[in-house]
Amino acid sequence: MKNLLFFTRPIFLTVLLSAAIFAQTSQQNNIDAFDKYAEAARVTWNVPGMSIAIVQDGKVLLSKGYGLRELGKTDKVDASTLFGAMSTTKAMTAVAMGILVDEGKVGWDDKVLKHLPDFRVADPYVTNELKVRDLFTHNAGLGNADFLWAWTPELSTAEIARKMQYAPQAYSLRGGFTYQNVMYLVAGLVIEKASGMTWERFMTERVFGPLGMKSTFPNLASSRTYANRSSAHYEIEKKVEVIPEMAADSIAAAGAVWSTSDDIAKWINFVLGNTTVNGKEILKQATLAEMMKPQAIIPIGQFYPTTRLTKPHWTTYGLGWFQHDYRGEMVNFHTGSLAGRTAIIGLIPDKKFGIYIFGNIDHAEVRHALMYKAFDMFAFKDNARDWSTEAKALYDGIASAGEKQEEAINTMRTMGTKPTLPLDAYSGTYSDPFYGSMDVSVVNGKLHLRISNDLSGSLDHWHNETFQVAWNKRWWGKDLLAFQLNPIRGTVDSLTISGAVLKRVQK
Repeated sequence: MKNLLFFTRPIFLTVLLSAAIFAQTSQQNNIDAFDKYAEAARVTWNVPGMSIAIVQDGKVLLSKGYGLRELGKTDKVDASTLFGAMSTTKAMTAVAMGILVDEGKVGWDDKVLKHLPDFRVADPYVTNELKVRDLFTHNAGLGNADFLWAWTPELSTAEIARKMQYAPQAYSLRGGFTYQNVMYLVAGLVIEKASGMTWERFMTERVFGPLGMKSTFPNLASSRTYANRSSAHYEIEKKVEVIPEMAADSIAAAGAVWSTSDDIAKWINFVLGNTTVNGKEILKQATLAEMMKPQAIIPIGQFYPTTRLTKPHWTTYGLGWFQHDYRGEMVNFHTGSLAGRTAIIGLIPDKKFGIYIFGNIDHAEVRHALMYKAFDMFAFKDNARDWSTEAKALYDGIASAGEKQEEAINTMRTMGTKPTLPLDAYSGTYSDPFYGSMDVSVVNGKLHLRISNDLSGSLDHWHNETFQVAWNKRWWGKDLLAFQLNPIRGTVDSLTISGAVLKRVQK
């Protein structure tokens, strides 16, 4: 018996060692295969630069840059290159609120008025009943209000929040789903009031610092001194160009964070459930579970186009997370988009797997392809599906449909018409408490629209009282603006643009 044990133990240990070596080799082969796939996809989708972090079972499997920081220059993206996180910031804000929930300073079901007694929306009932939880779920019944910061970036966070008193109710409270960045701004203000420090400081000291995210910044302004940074790009008239950086600092809690793949890997590991760092519990497991719990149903038509490929049975939103089922597992993910930039984070918690992808060109939807490819390869050990090819066909089809829709609108133009009044009669200031003010003037024989120091455009006559706006930000494309005349006096009463109606201020 002794001899038998003597010979069995080494053989058993050898088998275990061989299995471990095989597993490590297989995992490395998987990483190498994904690495090559990602670079090939980047080229196919014409993305100047990307950065990717992959974490599984508490280990960083990949943190790497691809391509160039800026087109036309030689600086390559690496794991320390800075990118915008955009709306993936939302989950970070939810964690910040969760920390305050753990400390008993805030409750998810507290009324917002408890912490911000002066906050108002147009509907008194919604103002009174709005809960902290509602700030995170995009179902407060309010329409999109991104114009408040996109049109007039000089507005402060406080001014944007104050303007929400004019926000009309688009549907009943908790009765639908409309993506709403400004509610996250309000969540940031609750964090500020409950903690006694700004949202930016709270994120830096209570989240990024404890996680060791030393190259992560709460807004664009604080990131300016970081040298290894990517540039924003946009495809304008079939040519990729570098464009000026767009800031989201006035709605920082909704989408202003900047980070690197090395840093974001630490964030992935944290939201996968490793919430105790260096012996200190930063967030309770129950609080993280609450954030990941489905909070609102999203109609399939309002979800991402990738549902045509993933075919989920359900689509929901948690506290800062889009959610759906994939291959029998729950996926939590979120995209981030700002002019010239993209990001995506995807988690399969039960597989302890997460991926984050930064991009430096506008709406580089290769992010979705690489997320699902990584899910297949690392969580399900399946390398068969070519997600890049399938997603490219999907999004090329969507782009083609958009071009046809634009062509259809152009066919509705009535040729040969003229404005009813002389151009000078349309000049003046147009204003609305919610939408702000716009100035129309005649410049070199053409009407010119000015919304802010940052945004303006020239107006070309389209037909009747409608003009086409060519924005000074060429990547914004063109929009239609219509003037409304007083039927009795025959003078200009108002203008309409992007659904906003502004009345002319009488001199």
